[in-house]
Amino acid sequence: MSDPDAPTAAARLIRVALVDDQALMRAGFRALLDAEEGIEVVGEAADGAQGLALVRAELPDVALVDVQMPVMTGIEATRRIAADPELADVRVVILTNYGLDEYVFEALRAGASGFLLKDTEPADLLQAIEVVAHGEALLSPSVTRTLIGEFVARPPDRATAPGLEGLTRREREVTALAARGLSNEEIAAHMVISPLTAKTHISRAMTKLAARDRAQLVVFAYESGLVTARGRER
Repeated sequence: MSDPDAPTAAARLIRVALVDDQALMRAGFRALLDAEEGIEVVGEAADGAQGLALVRAELPDVALVDVQMPVMTGIEATRRIAADPELADVRVVILTNYGLDEYVFEALRAGASGFLLKDTEPADLLQAIEVVAHGEALLSPSVTRTLIGEFVARPPDRATAPGLEGLTRREREVTALAARGLSNEEIAAHMVISPLTAKTHISRAMTKLAARDRAQLVVFAYESGLVTARGRER
C-alpha cells in the first residue's frame, strides 16, 4: 500500500538557485522563497562564474540570475547554461533593474526563459518561478509586443540564425504569429484551428529549431528574418 504521506509528483519541490552580486538582494529573495511551501533555495552565488558552478553542481529547476555581475555577466552565464546538454532542464530567469533594455534582448537570445525586474512584487516572483519551472516561457504576449517594438527594429542576423528550411508551412506561420506576440488561443483563432493544434505546431517548431522555449523561438523568428519589426513575414 502506498504511503499517503509520500510526496507526489505534483508536490515536488521547485529547486531555485540565486545568482546576484548584491548580498542584500540575495538575502531578500532567499527569505521570501524559504517562506514559501514548495520552493527550496539550493544555493547562492555572487558572480556569474560561481553561479555557473552552482547550477552545474545542484541542477536547479530555476536559476534567478542578475544581468550585471563581476567575473562573468549573467548573460554569459545564461549562454553557457543553455549550451550545456547536461543543463537542458535548467531554466534561467534574468533579474534586472533596467526593465526592457538591450540586456533583456541579449539575455533572451542567450537562452533565458524570461526576465523580472528586481522590484517585482513578491507574488509575481513566486508565480514566475512556478511558470518557468513547469516549462513555460516567462514572456507574456504583451511583453513580446513590447520587445518587438523596442528591440527588433534592426536588420536580421541571418548569419547566426538557425535555418528555417525544416519547418512546414504551418509551423512557419505559427512561429511568425508567436513572434508577433499572439498567444496560442489567438493563433488558433487566426488560423481557424484548435488551441491544442496551435500548441502542437509551436512545440514542433521549437524542437526543429532547438529552441529551449517560446521566448527563444520569438528571437529566432526575428534573427532569421522570418518576421520583421513591421510585422511582415517572408
